[in-house]
Amino acid sequence: MGKKKATCGLGRALIKERAQSQRGLRAKDSWLHTSELNDGYDWGRLNLQSVTEQSSIDDFLATAELAGTEFVAEKLNIKFVSAEARTELLTSEETKRIHKLQEENKQFLCIPRRPHWDESTSAEVLRETERETFLQWRRQLAQLEEEKKLILTPFERNLDFWRQLWRVIERSDVVVQIVDARNPLLFRCQDLECYVKEIDKDKENIILINKADLLTAQQRQSWAEFFEKEGVKVVFWSALAEGQRLTAEGKVEHLDEGWQTCSEDADDDDIISQDKDHTRTVGDKLITNQSHLVERDELLEIFKSVHAGQRIKEGQITVGLVGYPNVGKSSTINTILGNKKVSVSATPGHTKHFQTLYVEQELCLCDCPGLVMPSFVSTKAEMICSGILPIDQMRDHVPPISLIAQRIPRHALETIYGINIIRPREDEDQDRPPTSEEFLCAYGYMRGFMTAHGQPDQPRSARYVLKDYVSGKLLYCHPPPGIEPAEFQPQFVKYEEKKGLKISGESQAHRGKKTRQIENVVDTNFFHQENVRALTKGVQSVMGYKPGSGPVPLYATSLDTVAGKPWKKHGN
Repeated sequence: MGKKKATCGLGRALIKERAQSQRGLRAKDSWLHTSELNDGYDWGRLNLQSVTEQSSIDDFLATAELAGTEFVAEKLNIKFVSAEARTELLTSEETKRIHKLQEENKQFLCIPRRPHWDESTSAEVLRETERETFLQWRRQLAQLEEEKKLILTPFERNLDFWRQLWRVIERSDVVVQIVDARNPLLFRCQDLECYVKEIDKDKENIILINKADLLTAQQRQSWAEFFEKEGVKVVFWSALAEGQRLTAEGKVEHLDEGWQTCSEDADDDDIISQDKDHTRTVGDKLITNQSHLVERDELLEIFKSVHAGQRIKEGQITVGLVGYPNVGKSSTINTILGNKKVSVSATPGHTKHFQTLYVEQELCLCDCPGLVMPSFVSTKAEMICSGILPIDQMRDHVPPISLIAQRIPRHALETIYGINIIRPREDEDQDRPPTSEEFLCAYGYMRGFMTAHGQPDQPRSARYVLKDYVSGKLLYCHPPPGIEPAEFQPQFVKYEEKKGLKISGESQAHRGKKTRQIENVVDTNFFHQENVRALTKGVQSVMGYKPGSGPVPLYATSLDTVAGKPWKKHGN
């Protein structure tokens, strides 16, 4: 066979010209600049996705692109940012200043009101009025953030969720706010209590402090006294502990939830026996708060007896349960009803629609979807640690882990996880809290969470630590106003005692072991010196010493060889 005919030069030139023109056309119509490599956008498919959080560089590039601004990088115009500055934590002065600013603007922090309506109002007019009122409310909060430079929680921006809250309040005789016992003031909405009274003065407000088994009896007593001064009825409750108690008695299915139970010490039992009623008169009503954990039957009696005015439905009392996501509304309903009527999830915002459930013929529970109501916070790290923002959607793990390292002492972290965190350098403060990198590296080594390059996987370790903090394994309880946070953490004392006992025991064992080890080495080196002569073979004893065995008689050399290996005629 002959050679294959080569393509003519004109054909090759046409093909090359067409390919170059197509490449140039694609480059001309491209949305991407030459400096934007793999920016995450699929411009060919126009991948639309909601963006609620961006890194600083992404935010800068997106703003510049929207403004049509071109920028050129300046050489040598750099600024070194220390690792401490990256934590985004506030100093004590900044914290005091922000708290003072929050107290001054507390009256502007409100929830949206439902506009006035009556039977003559059409559905279309009501929906339009609700949208206008809701938009005005959102603008007011945005103005508060921009002018006062305050940080608000990422409150619910879906009008349909607020519509369900309005309907739950309107049809309820008693409105129960469920809050987390570790930080009740963050999850309490005072404006919601005012709104309930605006609709009907006969309606009653109750704060149900869930997960109260994480608190000691003394801590519960402090909160009962604080709310007694506020004139608010509070009840301490734990859906997990009550579910376990009823399960042991065979009255309810077991409810597996995601927080740890704090067992009380013997000293707390004395406080329980001395439990006092904290009473305050509000208007013409007597408010009585007790600091003990209530059981299911006692809680139902409180719901029935707290309302004495005219009811929405004659012969029936309706109790509305509202609050933030993941505070335990659905779990409380399941424990009260005795079986699983409402699905439970650790992810914030699992319940989507309100529903009514009858406990008894004269008692109805109304479960409202979890609503993130607007409240003041110092940093976004605080929202992640409080369980308001999902942990799996976290972008930067350094601020929340640094916050945990500030709140939980070093000895408690080391005792809980069985790790040893690297100590500060000699030129640093020896009492400083560990950095996020020091803590996560020790945790990653312990759990075996490593990257492909052999380094500890800090983002993965951070997610596990944050979930332990939200679940209560790493327990930190915020105190009522007027009490120092360091004095409100009795759980850290037992970790310090355990750590001290462990260190003392290890030091004594190590000291004795080290002494014995040194004596053994000295004895071995002195009394059992080995023959160190170079290039010697078959030497069983030199100058009356056998290597590694001490002095031996000269006649024993051949006998040992014959007895050990009689077929060997040499001394190797």
